[in-house]
Amino acid sequence: MGIEWAWLRNQRPIDAPSNEILLNGGSRCRLLLFHGLTGSPVELGYIAHYVRHRGGFNVECRQLVNHGQPIAVLGRTRKNELYQGACRTLTQARAASSKDGLPLVVGGLSIGAVLALMLAAERPADVAGVVCMSPTFFYDGWNVPWTHRLIALADYLPLKYFAYLREGPPYGLKNETLRAKIAAAYESASLHDDHWQAAKLGYAHFPIALFCEMRHLIRQCISRLPRVSAPVLLLQAEEDDITSPRNSEFVYERVASRQKRIVPLKNSYHVITADDDREQVAASITAFCDQIADRAPQR
Repeated sequence: MGIEWAWLRNQRPIDAPSNEILLNGGSRCRLLLFHGLTGSPVELGYIAHYVRHRGGFNVECRQLVNHGQPIAVLGRTRKNELYQGACRTLTQARAASSKDGLPLVVGGLSIGAVLALMLAAERPADVAGVVCMSPTFFYDGWNVPWTHRLIALADYLPLKYFAYLREGPPYGLKNETLRAKIAAAYESASLHDDHWQAAKLGYAHFPIALFCEMRHLIRQCISRLPRVSAPVLLLQAEEDDITSPRNSEFVYERVASRQKRIVPLKNSYHVITADDDREQVAASITAFCDQIADRAPQR
């Protein structure tokens, strides 16, 4: 990973394409999933279709606020914008699940898992279960450079608005074929047109200002973890390159949920929804939703 600098004052919001996933299963449960920071709903595609096909559940994977926009627009996103966008999505999903008389399970990948936990803490009546995939509270994976510790300092400097971290291998993937595809796509990515593939593949750069905002969002989530009472499923790669297993253990120890479980994964890095353990991830989520549906009141 390397730092790139740019003053992108001319980048404005655009009519960006959306790759949101909406699958109607018409069954006993609805699953709402959030992708990771600078990612895309596409990274949840395998999970969504597996859960819909094998479990027959309704599944929706929504796009986080400002994702798919030019990189400077994404970099100006505030933590409250991101969270309020997730709240609006939950309200819509809850209305749909209530109309059908179905329990609603909320989950996410990485920062998406943090958002899911915050929603479960703030709106316990709306969330019947929480799925946390590679939850991100500490950037302590084996591939995180020591310079990441300087983010706390950058938070107080105006230079954070001009600095971007360019993503490098392994891109959160242990699967070499997928890793090569991402590398080929990111090779020509530029800060001046970094939205061209963002709706599909995610961004090749991370705005430092956005990292700073996530530090505050994570702190808020930590303070609310004891208020999470819904069942929690945690899925964590043992060799996660971004966030070590400590992250899932941290959540497990602090939530008030009586039903909670950590599923360790041996053949993935951070993006477990697309890596070599994705079938195990999808099967675990399907079984978890089945359990939630079994305990829900009959329609």
